[in-house]
Amino acid sequence: MRRRSFLKNTASGLVLPSIAGGIGFKSLEMTNLAHALSLANETDKTVVMVYLAGGNDGLNTLVPLDQMSSLANARSSVLLPEDQLLHLEGTESAFHPAFVEMKQLYDEGRLSVIQNVGYPEPDYSHFRSADIWMSASDSNVVESTGWTGRYLDYQYPGYPVDFPNAEHPHPLAIEIGWNSSMLFQGAANNMGMVINDPTYFYELIDEEFPDAPDTRAGERLEYVRLVARQSQTYGQVVKEAADNVPNQGSYPDDNWLAEQLKIVARLIAGGLKTKLYLVEYGGFDTHDNQVIASDHTQGAHNYLLGQVSQAIKAFVDDCDGLGVGDRVLGMTFSEFGRRVLSNASGGTDHGTAAPMFLFGNNVNGGVIGTNPLIPSNIDYWYNMDMQYDFRQVYSTIFEQWLCVPGEDVQNLLFKDFEQLPFVKNSPCGVVNNKEHVYHDSNLIRVFPNPVMDFAQIEFEGTGAMVSIDLYDMSGKKVASPIRANFSTGRHIQGFSVEGLPAGSYYVKYSSGSATQSAKLIKMQ
Repeated sequence: MRRRSFLKNTASGLVLPSIAGGIGFKSLEMTNLAHALSLANETDKTVVMVYLAGGNDGLNTLVPLDQMSSLANARSSVLLPEDQLLHLEGTESAFHPAFVEMKQLYDEGRLSVIQNVGYPEPDYSHFRSADIWMSASDSNVVESTGWTGRYLDYQYPGYPVDFPNAEHPHPLAIEIGWNSSMLFQGAANNMGMVINDPTYFYELIDEEFPDAPDTRAGERLEYVRLVARQSQTYGQVVKEAADNVPNQGSYPDDNWLAEQLKIVARLIAGGLKTKLYLVEYGGFDTHDNQVIASDHTQGAHNYLLGQVSQAIKAFVDDCDGLGVGDRVLGMTFSEFGRRVLSNASGGTDHGTAAPMFLFGNNVNGGVIGTNPLIPSNIDYWYNMDMQYDFRQVYSTIFEQWLCVPGEDVQNLLFKDFEQLPFVKNSPCGVVNNKEHVYHDSNLIRVFPNPVMDFAQIEFEGTGAMVSIDLYDMSGKKVASPIRANFSTGRHIQGFSVEGLPAGSYYVKYSSGSATQSAKLIKMQ
């Protein structure tokens, strides 16, 4: 293959964030990468989320040793032999035999295990339960935003207008997979960037792609690729960050999760200031063949847990070797656990609570919570009781790792949740709330909306310069109706939209560190 332009094709490769209405990006003007890297310093904290898709069987991942007789009655067709389990010293719990590397992290004090995590009134649908975990909603409430999407909205108000820029040149979040998940969905836009898969990532950084056909259509494809490359500002800084890390630690071969985490480690160490990453590893919907009948330590679940264990240990060690281990907090999650009672197909069906795993140099190693109590005689409908709400984990990450003030954490998660003691050496200290002082304020309101010819803008004066600009859906600034100093308090100014084409626009308010956007619809 010869060196080619940026994308394999226009529908795959590196994908821009999903933007409502098709807003584009302004060109990023940077003299060199050093400016971007100077923004990524040792205090930047990153969260890496590992989604175990399908519903992981928690009872065979973290086995309650004091409940073995009840487990033998309930799930004899998948029960693991006690003498092959990996006992966690000082506890009555043990890991699946395939969790060798996770046991090493546990023994090193770099793995925190949280028992029986779930949510009230659980849903047994993969899709609905995954949405609940990603949105942090109650099970009877449908939310359209993700818990980290709301956080990014909170941190970067006004996105995507004027992003990327010199202060924020990097993607706000990155997920590796085929689609944009709900996790990074903000109020108006998806705040994340998608890298389709590791193959496309390496084609990107090497700029090596299959030749286009030697035809007129091929010439057009090359031109489309060139245009796509020129518009992929985020793609360029991702490539530059990756180029800063030519050598990494050892990762297992033929391990899809390891391939994804290897990319994440490379980008973090390369200076990318992205705070949130999502990787996914599927196959945990083990209704059948979870184990081999002749040897319950083998089978689909053994393979999956082995892949997860090897990948996470390699990632943690690589981050250490690259000098960024203290900046990374990782967590696993799955949409639900499995039933206590095994089925007739050598597997388990959809259940409720299951353990979560937090990993990294700055977690408090150990087990949080107690083993579940399992009755000696249960029926198919018996399920695990929730000991911790998953939103307690999110709340802890927000306040103790990402340094979000407590009152704002409550707003992001819709209610207050008791936090858990898994963060060690929290970087937050006294949180400076200056950047978020206007978060809950309605800084700008446009009316009437939709509008025909003349609109009114009500906005907040701060005693400093107020700038209000109008952008079309391509991100082009089309008007600047207000740019002046205003006293503290509410003000109303009118401006004409006569002559503008019908359609949707964004009105952006800026004053000091406070920014906010509102949508305006122009009618004919």
